[in-house]
Amino acid sequence: MGGVSSPLDELPLRDDLRGMSPYGAPQESVPIALNVNENTHPVPEDVADDILDGIAVALQEVNRYPDREFVALREAFADYLGQGLRRENLWAANGSNEVLQQVLQAFGGPGRTVFGFGPTYSMYPLLARGVGSDWIAGERAHDFTLTPESAARQVADADPDVVFLCAPNNPTGTPMPLEVIEAVYDACRGVVVVDEAYQEFAPHDQPSAVTLLHERPRLAVSRTMSKAFAFAGARVGYLAASPAFTDALRLVRLPYHLSALTQAAALGALRHADTMLAMVDDIVAQRDRMGATLSALGYEPYESWSNFILFGGVDDPQRTWRALLERGVLVRDVGLAGTLRVTAGTEEETTAFLEQLASIDSHS
Repeated sequence: MGGVSSPLDELPLRDDLRGMSPYGAPQESVPIALNVNENTHPVPEDVADDILDGIAVALQEVNRYPDREFVALREAFADYLGQGLRRENLWAANGSNEVLQQVLQAFGGPGRTVFGFGPTYSMYPLLARGVGSDWIAGERAHDFTLTPESAARQVADADPDVVFLCAPNNPTGTPMPLEVIEAVYDACRGVVVVDEAYQEFAPHDQPSAVTLLHERPRLAVSRTMSKAFAFAGARVGYLAASPAFTDALRLVRLPYHLSALTQAAALGALRHADTMLAMVDDIVAQRDRMGATLSALGYEPYESWSNFILFGGVDDPQRTWRALLERGVLVRDVGLAGTLRVTAGTEEETTAFLEQLASIDSHS
């Protein structure tokens, strides 16, 4: 009462959540924000207008519940992914984090384990903890790569109920060969989820894990519209899997979990997939330019198939992060020694980052 909230330790919180911290990235008001792997290109005006028209139509019936099965959206995602997928193979939710949460609600839970190869996406252990599952972190090579033999051995030893494979990996950008995914699946009795949030930024000739779905009922591939489609604020993620897998997610989803407005917005963006994805080539060009310039400046950029680059050779990451922030550029310290991570932005944003970094003495 009186505007004063009780300390968290005075509430009957679950014991396994005590002392934990929520997910978070610094949110600063700066001219150039390159810290959370957003697509910094705005949605083209003609596409935005068409999306708004679709939302306006949906608003006329917003007094009614939305299509609980979001049939049209699932069909649109199936068309986008191809590979002979049908709407029965597709699922969607409010961002890929909710998709992954629903997977854990269905296949994880107390007494079950969730496995991933660290360092990887920091939300995986938080999502696991949220459903009462134990998180097991496997290991990568010094350059963050994985071999099929090492990956399969680690998974077999851990015997997890759920495996998360981030491909390309976040926060390192590391590619994951399909051979690794196949080896992990064969070594695992549980479900394997390949998180392809950044797949559209991989080389065009590199196949997606979607090509592995046939006759692998325990395999699922999650995607997001946040990155390639510049739709981070719309919160739309989706998953492709066997019909039985998507049926399992129905058991745990909240009723009408995707609003009519969300469905309309996503459908509008998918109608313009070619236009939206044209931005990807520009981002990849800036990523590669950034990698080349970082090398020329004496840093050590890691191979990346994503829309960001992790680079080493930083003597004091926090000092460099702060110096860049003071110059109006926000990047990310992901906690890996001697490294920082930066999102590939527009040409102007990338230029500003590189110029400001060059003005800072931050080499190890």
